[in-house]
Amino acid sequence: MNTPHEQIAIKATYFSIVGNICLAAIKGLAGLFGNSYALIADAIESTADVFASFLVLFGLKYASRPADDNHPYGHGRAEPLITFLVVGFLIVSALAIAYQSILNIQTPHELPKGWTLMILAPIIVWKEVSYRLVLKKAKQSNSSSLKADAWHHRSDAITSIGAFIGISVALIGGPGFETADDWAALFAAGFILYNSYLIFRPALGEIMDEHLYDDLLEDIRRVSLTVEGVSDTEKCFIRKAGMSYHVDLHAHVNAEITVREGHEIAHRLKDQLQKEIPQLRQILIHIEPKESDS
Repeated sequence: MNTPHEQIAIKATYFSIVGNICLAAIKGLAGLFGNSYALIADAIESTADVFASFLVLFGLKYASRPADDNHPYGHGRAEPLITFLVVGFLIVSALAIAYQSILNIQTPHELPKGWTLMILAPIIVWKEVSYRLVLKKAKQSNSSSLKADAWHHRSDAITSIGAFIGISVALIGGPGFETADDWAALFAAGFILYNSYLIFRPALGEIMDEHLYDDLLEDIRRVSLTVEGVSDTEKCFIRKAGMSYHVDLHAHVNAEITVREGHEIAHRLKDQLQKEIPQLRQILIHIEPKESDS
């Protein structure tokens, strides 16, 4: 059964899939009949976003599988791996858009139709709203791949703004400014590549166990000191796996207590941490003897 965080992420991904399918169709038809390659480029990105969202959905469901004999720490690391594939989709779509934009810049063609601006305006608003909604769900669920999916919406909004500007320049400038639309698509490709790096970098840090969790570390230390028998904490290592965290924590206890008492304190500490910080999944407690001051 999926955890509440996993359910939030999966529902948000379904929202992205349905929205991108509709927008890809609208943009593609508008670009085709409105002579706007910037809109067609936008449609290509939205189509890539659909496949990317399906990858995110697969990754979320796979990463939520429970631990087994072959994967004692669970399957959470599948999520950043899926993020790498999503970035690959973005890069391929950006390069395809850039290549076609350069060809169109070199080839004379008609001005885009004015009514395409009326298509783009509500799309820009919708994609920005989608970005904010999915990003909120990504933060709630602690999902790196869903955060990548949110940035798909933001990059889509930016490319749509670029298309809007390019079409406007072409229409205002008239004959001789037809390529403004194509330059806008080329700009969109560059922005997609930039966003690809922004998405890739945190996922790489997650795979490499980079420490980026100072706030969570402070919460762990704070909760630990509320447990009877724990006088202090020492080393604390945190690794992110999917939407959860694995923690190795060294806790100070009275050096004069028995092994059984130390064992019981460790269990109480683990239970309290998982109760207060539900995103902690695997917690390993190492007991350190603390000599009495007297």
